[in-house]
Amino acid sequence: MPPLSLELDAAVPPPLTDLPAGLEEACATAPRDMAATLAFALARVTAQDRRGVGLALTRAWLNEHGRPYGPGLARFGRDEGVLLVVCRTEVEALWAMEQGLRSGGLSLMLGGIEGADLTQTRRLDFAARDGASAGVLLRTRTGDLSAARRRWRIAAEASGGDPDDVRAPGPMRLMAELTRSRGERPGVWMLEMEDETHRLRLADRLAGHGHGPVGRTARAA
Repeated sequence: MPPLSLELDAAVPPPLTDLPAGLEEACATAPRDMAATLAFALARVTAQDRRGVGLALTRAWLNEHGRPYGPGLARFGRDEGVLLVVCRTEVEALWAMEQGLRSGGLSLMLGGIEGADLTQTRRLDFAARDGASAGVLLRTRTGDLSAARRRWRIAAEASGGDPDDVRAPGPMRLMAELTRSRGERPGVWMLEMEDETHRLRLADRLAGHGHGPVGRTARAA
């Protein structure tokens, strides 16, 4: 996997361009899609925010999805680096995520937490706004009551073609579906990683690589 992007292409729709203070959820469509889900969340931290990034992950989550690749995360270039908190239970992960958000020292705090209820997600949203930070719950299921301001469904896609070698894989691609938002219409976007800049961009903005209209209406989760 190439080094993760620090920001999205400036021409993408507003829901994709930033991670404002508050809580979002990103759901992997299948277990194999969790790496793409993690990349999607991390890629939306802007280069201007030099604070660190935190991850609160349980041992069960790490056993299921694997430990994030440290050298790849280090390519973010954050002044405060990346903090990985390994927790025994989701209760501990919720506490670590809330403290990280409220501290104000992190631009983004990710939590591999499936069982957060409405009250707990509301606390996370309040903590994120108090610390002017963004929080993203990494999940594998949808439909639970949540205070998240945006809910995403992420799926890994086959890479684009390499224009110089038909046998070689092209840029990494993923599908991002906004299933619920407080301020934007639901929609679906195919994104790909630009090899030279390691930024995410709309795949169907590239000549010959169309994937249908951007922002088509999606069914809410």
